[in-house]
Amino acid sequence: MNLPDLTFSRFPAMWQLDGPALLLVLVLGGLYGWGVVRLRRRGEQWSTGRTVVFALLGLGTIVVATMSALAVYDEVLFWPAAVQNILLDLIAPLGLALGDPLSLACRALPERSSARVRRAVTGKFARLLAFPLVSSLLVLVSELCVYFTPYFETALRHGALHQLMYLQLLLVGCLFVLPVLTEEALLPSWCSHPVRAAMVFFDGLIDAVPGIVVMTSGTLIAGTWYSRHSPSWAPGVQRDQQIGGGAMVTLAELVGVPFLLVIFAQWVRSERARTVALDRRLDAELIPAASRATPVPSDASAASPVASASGIAAQEDPAEPERVRPWWESDGGIVGDRMRQGRP
Repeated sequence: MNLPDLTFSRFPAMWQLDGPALLLVLVLGGLYGWGVVRLRRRGEQWSTGRTVVFALLGLGTIVVATMSALAVYDEVLFWPAAVQNILLDLIAPLGLALGDPLSLACRALPERSSARVRRAVTGKFARLLAFPLVSSLLVLVSELCVYFTPYFETALRHGALHQLMYLQLLLVGCLFVLPVLTEEALLPSWCSHPVRAAMVFFDGLIDAVPGIVVMTSGTLIAGTWYSRHSPSWAPGVQRDQQIGGGAMVTLAELVGVPFLLVIFAQWVRSERARTVALDRRLDAELIPAASRATPVPSDASAASPVASASGIAAQEDPAEPERVRPWWESDGGIVGDRMRQGRP
């Protein structure tokens, strides 16, 4: 209650240490760095961009949410707590997933450990939780339970439960984002990039629901707590809750735009890789077949009709392996049948 007025100029200067959150950041960052170093020692490359995004957007968001002015004021104002929860629930998971720590772990770990990790994340229960529609509902239910049960106010009273709430929001958010963005096959084969883009769009609509409910609700969230601890310079408790709900909606909708852009970028990259692979396969199949074809000398065919006929017969020898044939000779459809029947 003795905190000064929270202004834009004062916001960057106010920090507090959060031991459990700092420990989590150090552990995640240390494991990720160990994986990158292990790959480079083996002569394998890992994207620097992924590392930077993991560190700044992923781990950095966790630090801002739990140790910045948002954490300093979350017990006297509702809107910093609401922004905290959205950062941990949506933005930090996006940054962590863009770093693709699962693919890094599968590549950096020894073969047995890597196989165990893949078995753990591809089990039936893990796939069920990570399925986008299920994980989106889990995010929605998690946030509604936080705000519309005694959970949130109890967490404000007990620091250990507050830390557990932070971890819950982070894990539930990762359940949706990580399977969609990772290079590991955690989703069913029919979840192509267009389907994933549609799911992300649908998830953006779901993520806006808690903020709308909080902003328009006539019931005060942790009203008893904030009525007792609100400083004199703060807006009214109802107004404070409306500001927090508006911030939740804004952040939830803003994070959907880069999420969709990442999906579309992956889609374009996947199509380019598929085109390159197809071109290489065609080159590998057509060039050897063309090199095995026996050319007919032009002078011999012009000088002797018999030689020309024998040359054509040699080219049409049924024993010739892997010939390059017209498309209608191998087409199994109606057009191919008609083309074959209509040939002289």
